[in-house]
Amino acid sequence: MAGKSGRGKNKGKGPNSTQINSTRDANATDSHVNSNEASDVKAGNEESCPVVENASSADEAVDSKAQETNVNAAALSNGPKQADSDIHLYPVSVKTQSGEKLELQLNPGDSVMDLRQFLLDAPETCFFTCYDLIMHAKDGSIHHLEDYNEISEVVDITTGGCSLEMVAALYDDRSIRSHVRRARELLCLSSLHSSLSTALALQHEAKQQTASEKVEVPELEGLGFMEDITGSLGNLIPASSQEIECVESIVFSSFNPAPGHRRLAGDLIYLDVVTLEEHQYCITGSTKVFYVNSSIGNMLDPTPGKPAYEATTVIGLLQKISSKFKKGFREILNRKASAHPFENVQSLLPPNPWLGVYPIPEHKRDAARAEDALVLSYGSELIGMQRDWNEELQSCREFPHNTQQERILRDRALYKVTCDFVDAATNGAVGVINRCIPPINPTDPERFHMYVHNNIFFSFAVDSDVGQMEKYYISGVSPGRAMEQMIDSEQATYASANNDLKGTKAYQEADVRGLHNLAMAIIDYRGHRVVAQSIIPGILQGDKSDSLLYGSVDNGRKICWDEAFHAKVVEAAKHLHLKEHTVLDGSGNAVKLAAPVECKGIIGSDDRHYLLDLMRVTPRDANYSGPGFRFCVLRPELVVAFCQAEAAEKLKSANGKDGKDTVESGLVDVNGAVKGAEVAPLNSEGMAGDDKSEAIESHDPAPFLTEEIYLNPNVLTEFKLAGNEDEIAEDEAIVRKAALYLIETVLPKFIQDLCSLEVSPMDGQTLTEALHAHGINVRYIGKVAEMTKHLPHISDLCIAEIVVRSAKHILEDVLRDTIDHDLGSAVAHFFNCFLRHDVPVGSKNSAGNVRSKTQKKDQGFQQPVGTPSKGHKKSNHGASSRKTQSVYMSITSELLWSNIQEFAKMKYQFSLPEDTKLRIKKVSVIRNLCQKVGVAIAARKYDLDAAVPFHNSDILNLQPVVKHSVPVCSEARDLVETGKVRLAEGMLNEAYSSFTEAFSILQQVTGPMHREVANCCRYLAMVLYHAGDMAGAIMQQHKELIINERCLGLDHPDTAHSYGNMALFYHGLNQTELALRHMARTLLLLSLSSGPDHPDVAATFINVAMMYQDMGKMNIALRYLQEALKKNERLLGQDHIQTAVCYHALAIAFNCMGAYKLSLQHERKTYDILVKQLGEEDSRTRDSENWIKTFKMRDLQVNAQKQKGRAVNAASAQKAFDILKAHPDLIQAFQAAASVGSNNTRDGINKSINATALMGETTLPRGRGIDERAARAAAEVRKKAAARGLLVRPHGVPVQATPPLTQFLNIINLGANPEASSPNDESDETQVDKNGQASNVGEKDNSGSSSSVCEDGGAPVGLGAGLSSLDSKKAKVKSKSTA
Repeated sequence: MAGKSGRGKNKGKGPNSTQINSTRDANATDSHVNSNEASDVKAGNEESCPVVENASSADEAVDSKAQETNVNAAALSNGPKQADSDIHLYPVSVKTQSGEKLELQLNPGDSVMDLRQFLLDAPETCFFTCYDLIMHAKDGSIHHLEDYNEISEVVDITTGGCSLEMVAALYDDRSIRSHVRRARELLCLSSLHSSLSTALALQHEAKQQTASEKVEVPELEGLGFMEDITGSLGNLIPASSQEIECVESIVFSSFNPAPGHRRLAGDLIYLDVVTLEEHQYCITGSTKVFYVNSSIGNMLDPTPGKPAYEATTVIGLLQKISSKFKKGFREILNRKASAHPFENVQSLLPPNPWLGVYPIPEHKRDAARAEDALVLSYGSELIGMQRDWNEELQSCREFPHNTQQERILRDRALYKVTCDFVDAATNGAVGVINRCIPPINPTDPERFHMYVHNNIFFSFAVDSDVGQMEKYYISGVSPGRAMEQMIDSEQATYASANNDLKGTKAYQEADVRGLHNLAMAIIDYRGHRVVAQSIIPGILQGDKSDSLLYGSVDNGRKICWDEAFHAKVVEAAKHLHLKEHTVLDGSGNAVKLAAPVECKGIIGSDDRHYLLDLMRVTPRDANYSGPGFRFCVLRPELVVAFCQAEAAEKLKSANGKDGKDTVESGLVDVNGAVKGAEVAPLNSEGMAGDDKSEAIESHDPAPFLTEEIYLNPNVLTEFKLAGNEDEIAEDEAIVRKAALYLIETVLPKFIQDLCSLEVSPMDGQTLTEALHAHGINVRYIGKVAEMTKHLPHISDLCIAEIVVRSAKHILEDVLRDTIDHDLGSAVAHFFNCFLRHDVPVGSKNSAGNVRSKTQKKDQGFQQPVGTPSKGHKKSNHGASSRKTQSVYMSITSELLWSNIQEFAKMKYQFSLPEDTKLRIKKVSVIRNLCQKVGVAIAARKYDLDAAVPFHNSDILNLQPVVKHSVPVCSEARDLVETGKVRLAEGMLNEAYSSFTEAFSILQQVTGPMHREVANCCRYLAMVLYHAGDMAGAIMQQHKELIINERCLGLDHPDTAHSYGNMALFYHGLNQTELALRHMARTLLLLSLSSGPDHPDVAATFINVAMMYQDMGKMNIALRYLQEALKKNERLLGQDHIQTAVCYHALAIAFNCMGAYKLSLQHERKTYDILVKQLGEEDSRTRDSENWIKTFKMRDLQVNAQKQKGRAVNAASAQKAFDILKAHPDLIQAFQAAASVGSNNTRDGINKSINATALMGETTLPRGRGIDERAARAAAEVRKKAAARGLLVRPHGVPVQATPPLTQFLNIINLGANPEASSPNDESDETQVDKNGQASNVGEKDNSGSSSSVCEDGGAPVGLGAGLSSLDSKKAKVKSKSTA
């Protein structure tokens, strides 16, 4: 079927153009993008051009301002041209089925499927789906293009003169239904996902056009800033697009199926259509055309109606019979064309929204929707066609991948098949849990039922020991002990499924030829965990005993072995740092393995070797021993870091270095390795393990030594190892050393990064990602909470995450044992109890005698309970239909929180503080819990202190939560890492080329809707920002924002940072009102994810203050600066670098007001902190000292002018005093700032901070630690660029590097010429570093505090790094200085 394998995305020439350029980017399947949309994806000068053809107004809004800037992006021209040099496009004219002509720009490497996707995206041809493509060559020859051919295989288009013709093909049952489905999609705007940033830009543009005079910029509070978080929930969800009506209804007629005699005449389907003119038509869809038949009432009359209407497409026919349809369809195409191209693209794996529209929209009749719900049931394809997922996946893995183009094609096929599998598996799992799919083993206990649907194998994640739990009650064992063992078993079940998924992913990334793994997904829904896997050919038929070649199915009693299989496993083990070793089976036979004993190597009927059950591809964690922790294994990131540390230590020992140097070098190398995993874009599962091999390549000083570091995965287990005792002891020692390395090195380093704000998690998800990136398992979160008591925001975040994870398991138990019609009530009651509100839900005996695992757990934690009835069994599935009452009724707030405390102590070895219920941020934990369980609540204002905050009607939906192993593109990942290195070296051209090429490859592999594509856009924006092209940076940033909203969620912290970056860039173009609206959105998102008490919120306050400061609204600016100072002192301590940033920002603000004494007081406080943290010789400390001299000098000048009787310009000072009089709380803050902070109680922070990582390259806090390397790169970019002759202002205006103090005096002092000497000879370097530091702000919007100065330069390094880098006041400042 045409268009179902969307491989490409067109690029338009303009709003009225019919010319389409095919680029190397590719969309996901069914991602329909109109041909006249500018996609801005090809590498070229268009990336830095301030004008986007027919793009959204979010980009157009910068055009007028961009014209004012002399964009100096010419330095990037060579790099992009080189990137484009490998992609040659040739014009090919196309004659459509309707007779229209358009032109495509094609590459010989394009496949015919790509070509079909280009045509599917073009508005002239978007509704043609069934046609043949005929190529007319220059020599007159005619070629028929097959779907799976490349154009170059058929004809040489490089000679020119080629033309394509679309020839109508015959419909069949499948293609005609797909055609009708495509027509319905085109008539719906639900596929258009408008970003709020686009809407803000449109509103701003409309206001500018209608306003006759300059509009006063409102204060941020008027835009919904953090006043009421729950009241702002409704603002989080953007207004849905208003549908454009074209037709009343298009449904399959009840005349279907066609009777036999009409089938022989060519009739395939019948459609009933009601137009907006209220005319009813019955349409016949035949093998050739669609036409209006003469049927009236209940009798079929297949003869063509009069007048006769017919067309080869449904859309074409409707345009003939309805003028309103023709007009409405044109409006739909125009609406989609006017949107940003990325807003039309569908995300293959969108995140689950936790908020739903409120008030709930009316549910209207939609026959087409009803048909789809019945026909496309639980992931099935049209007309019941089932895909062989395993064959598709393994065939894709066997694609050749020697050249770059072959690797791109292979990665694209793997990504597409895996995404389709995850979608089908999710729908199938929902069908399994809803009891719509029968099991294949109905006579077995329900918890062991297995299912096969759509060629996917489904099973519940239950442990074999669960069935034995009943005997503990019967035999009189303590109920508490029995409950504890049941919980351990459940946790082992969940952990084994997670570990199996991670192991499968690890072997997939090892990519050993001939060694295959299954497609796999884990689906959590309604309290159940279902594991979905593709099916090994032949595994469900015949004898299984002969198919096992490797590993054990009986827990090591018999271990199979095959030489050919073992050779492949050994090759994979080298990538995974696993040691080849010998174990003994139950009979005492020695077997050599290079994988866990319980893995299973199976040969399928397709003669492929499959490796399954990979729960322990890394060794056990020696810090957690005992039967309850048998699935506690080390993370692969830690194994990589540890092996590199050991390699570095061996290398130093071999070189004769002393022990101290050895350890230090090892730690540096390991830290680099951890950063390597941390910097790279996190994949869809939130795991950064993809980068372990890359970290080795980038940071390993001795590859030959790293390869010698292998760990035995079967030590510290119940399996018996063979060999001599010394070797076994050595294997065990190195595994214990790895676990000790986690405790003694990795955890302290992680805490240090948290203190220095190199890692700054915002919510539970980003905290988990940061832990995983450092190689730390989430079970250590209790230790992190204990080690971060001096950091309230981190400690509270860890405690909240422990509470939410504990509550999640309890809520899942409740959902699993709740009757279907009580699910909404159960969730609402649980939330109310969770928020400490006991709600009576029935009589005391409402729960009856029903006992469930949850009830046993609740009561077992509280007091001994009686012996349950012998007939009771743990119900995992289906049993809820036999329940008479739901168990949620027995839950109380006291019982729930007691269970949470017990679970936290058991799972995380952490005792929750007594005031936990008061400390948690209610909105943030409800958001986190909803995301983890899949609950969607109404986006309304909640009174969380009311007796009943949640009602049944507030629970809108339960959605499946999915974990999967969708592959990533290693080719693009390597290019991104290369670009980061080039950026660090100041090589903007090369960095731009690397990021652009990575962007292009990812477009071809994943389409634009992917997290790594957003990562590329962010770095491209950073490079363009450094090159002075602010408008180009905004365009790239807008792309990142759209992708983050669609792929990560509307309120993800990365989305918040994207809005903050957009705000700073808009402010750089003097569009302050638009910038403040984006800042308001940033603050809203941050308040939802982290609450108001977070350093990133304080940093955002500083950025907002700088914007108001640049507008001259000093009273508002001072309020924000004061609040930022309070937050940083409370959260980080009085002597933290970020506190110094706040003091410096206040000093600059008072300087702009002429209150030089206050400036001097605050700058001295800044200097004291810098001396304490960095020392007197650090360049940033010297810069602060220069500021002190400047303020002293200015103060002396003012006093001297007073003594001489000169009129002193006291207006600014008087204004400052008026503000202080109006706000007495400011006076107290400034008096406190002037005093010496000798009573600092947070010395513990400073002792753990690495002084070399505090300022300059790592001054600005960064979220989640995924951009650490880029931040370091950005810190040196300007310095290196200057050395290469690339020193430019942010707006691209070349300048001489002026000493900042001289600039300050020339501009601020209004022509005064101080006699004081200018700063030292490092002033040029100071300016470079300042600008480089500002790049961190462009990189992560609020991840750093940024203080703006009133002058063009001169802020101390790392302190004046914010909006001064944007030079937003250049016009006003220059006019004043020349007055």
